[in-house]
Amino acid sequence: MPAARPQDATLELSRDDAQLARTGLTSDEVASRTARGLTNHQPNTTSRSVWAIVRTHLFTLFNLTLGACAAVIIVLGRWLDLLFSLAALANIVIGFVQEFSAKRQLDKIALLRQDPARLLRDGEIVQVKLEEIVLDDVLLLSRGDQVPADAVVLTADGLDLDESLLTGENDPVVKQPGDKVFSAASVVGGSGRVRVTAVGERSHASRLAKEARQFAPINSELRAATERVVTWISIGLIPIIAIVLNGQMQAVGGWHHAFETGEWRDALVVAVSSVASMVPQGLALMTTISFAVAAVKLARAEVLIQEQPAVEVLARVDTVCFDKTGTLTEGGVTFDQVHPLAGGNELTESAREALAHFGHDPHANPTAAALAPAFETTAGVEPSGRLAFSSANRFSGLEFASSGAWLLGAPEVLLDQGPALDRALELASQGMRTMVLASADALIRDDDERPVQKLPDRWEAVALLTFREQVRSDAAETLAYFTEQGIDLKVFSGDNPATVAAAARLAGMDLQNDAVDASALPEDGDELTEAALNHHVFGRVSPHQKKNMVTGLQERGRVVAMTGDGINDALALKHADLGIAMGNAAPATKAVSRLVLLDGKFSRLPSVLAEGRKIIANIERVTNLFLTKTTFAIMMGLALGLLAWTFPFLPRQYSTADLLMIGGPSFVLTMLPNNRRYVGGFLRRSLHFAVPSAVVVTLCVVGINYYAKFLAPDGMPPTRDVQTANFIVLVLVGLWILCVGSRPLSAARWTLLLGMYMALVLVLLIPISLTYHQFTLPGPQLLAAALIIAAVGSVLIEINFWVHRRWMRHHQPVAFRAGVASGEV
Repeated sequence: MPAARPQDATLELSRDDAQLARTGLTSDEVASRTARGLTNHQPNTTSRSVWAIVRTHLFTLFNLTLGACAAVIIVLGRWLDLLFSLAALANIVIGFVQEFSAKRQLDKIALLRQDPARLLRDGEIVQVKLEEIVLDDVLLLSRGDQVPADAVVLTADGLDLDESLLTGENDPVVKQPGDKVFSAASVVGGSGRVRVTAVGERSHASRLAKEARQFAPINSELRAATERVVTWISIGLIPIIAIVLNGQMQAVGGWHHAFETGEWRDALVVAVSSVASMVPQGLALMTTISFAVAAVKLARAEVLIQEQPAVEVLARVDTVCFDKTGTLTEGGVTFDQVHPLAGGNELTESAREALAHFGHDPHANPTAAALAPAFETTAGVEPSGRLAFSSANRFSGLEFASSGAWLLGAPEVLLDQGPALDRALELASQGMRTMVLASADALIRDDDERPVQKLPDRWEAVALLTFREQVRSDAAETLAYFTEQGIDLKVFSGDNPATVAAAARLAGMDLQNDAVDASALPEDGDELTEAALNHHVFGRVSPHQKKNMVTGLQERGRVVAMTGDGINDALALKHADLGIAMGNAAPATKAVSRLVLLDGKFSRLPSVLAEGRKIIANIERVTNLFLTKTTFAIMMGLALGLLAWTFPFLPRQYSTADLLMIGGPSFVLTMLPNNRRYVGGFLRRSLHFAVPSAVVVTLCVVGINYYAKFLAPDGMPPTRDVQTANFIVLVLVGLWILCVGSRPLSAARWTLLLGMYMALVLVLLIPISLTYHQFTLPGPQLLAAALIIAAVGSVLIEINFWVHRRWMRHHQPVAFRAGVASGEV
């Protein structure tokens, strides 16, 4: 039998540390350190600041352009023409309220983790708030505590720490006097006293999270496309405004005449109407509303959206990376089975009784505690001696009067070289956690007859016990869903590669090879990126390697989502296109994520993906409408300006036209189901449809104005008649654009179209509407001309629609063509 292993010698403390371990700091020393700011005050890193949220939604080029237009209208006192600014205001308010609500909910979650710390001061044990800890304080740690600040161990009695939040490694780490402990580690066994060596922002966890705290806006293609359009418009806005304004001044007799007669005010109002119509404020509003509705819907399913575009980004993701511990697995182990070694096929009753007591011991470590469901204790049978588990010696013990002593420990401790150890190593290579049950005559006792942490002189191994990680019950189904959707899956873990590979297989991943040991890879560079591209499961991954693997995948064109729960995941989550934190994640990790699974259920992600696909597919549908409107607004403004013809719409008239043909319908369209898979480049597709359609609309508006100026039988009709005729032409052609853009026409879409046509009739017939809009029904000739031009324009829009579909069938990715062929696109 193996001989007993020698025990590790206890390190001697220096005289100062030895004194400190007995008494702690004095009140004067605490006051001195507090006065110098050497306290454990942590910055509020739970979520984005209110100012950051305001800045994101308020200070945009989009709002600047519309704000300038609104300012001109306010100065001129034309308050009824401010309707166009309501879309921008609603966009700001809805976006701010949703993200501020998410911030408040996240802050509330973080506050639940602020447990007080136990300290030794003036020789007395006291409890203080975490921010009241000072440098050199002596912390008293015991099982279940979280280390609140970096420290060095003064005394240790079987002190085991779980550092998985920091390193990703799930196995407890034994700490001896002189060892360093880091903030955010958790005590899983034993007890000890530690001296604080770094507090507040200088702690290890704070420094690791510092880079993660730097806010960067999320990469949203929807917002980026909208901002790109606004940027293009803004670049050309100065010459466009000059042309439009000059054209309106010339239309009323020139600049000199306009200022002499005061007609410059009306000219300026219609110029503002023209410019404001060029900004796709409705598209931004519909995008914001879609995001907000999705956020509310997902919140009911325990998914917190911290930034609105997060749900859209998941629809574009093609690579999902996740940590093992806390994401793929639940962070604990379950008992697998017994492998007898002593020649029998089953354990004796005495051995089963011993395992039951090991499992039901209230001080059992997590591995031993996993035995409890499988083994029940016998009433009246109690051990006469008990030896707690020590990670330093890696075994625990029990002694019974009837059956002698039993040991439960690591194979390296309780097995010699031979078949049994080979079998244990084979099981470990399969990702199993393996322990040995051994029998002995009695435990070693001291002079007071108390068991001591020493192995008996002789013992006999009885069985190998294997344990599996607790893979989340919903992991296999979720991973299978992502695989079916063509999404590449990557596991980045700080744990043992064999353990990571085994957990991945249990979760249903089809691995061709074992996990890659990332400790053999560089911290960054092409070699690391190539490994991330070509392999799927990695163990021994450092926090910086996780981040660099994510950024490397992004550099190769991947859209990456990263899920995790530990501080060691924070950098990767922050740099990913979409960071997803589990509900039990560290506060710093939740702070940098875009999306939080509040109940920690991995299975929530498919519903988020479906919601994101609905949003991005429907927004692409309405983008065709909004970009058509923006493009014809620019073309119409330039054409009328160059011709020096009066812009035929007041702001209130144009706002209503916008509401009928685009604004109102688009709200409904964005809420309808749509599970089409995302394909990049939607802005190019939208412009391919929008530009020719805009040319048609512009020609129709120029055509009705040409008829009114030069072909009307009785000369130029009154201004209100011309404005009403232009309104009819614009809305009728716009509604046909809505018709082709809504196809295939379901019952809901037919109802929507008919409702908009009915609304057009009501706007032109209800007296209060006629007064507000300053409309007058045109005479028969002008009305007939308007209807004929609108009919011709609708036919041209229909032709453009079929040309556009033909182009998509031949020039778009294969994944998109199926939707075109089926009529869903």
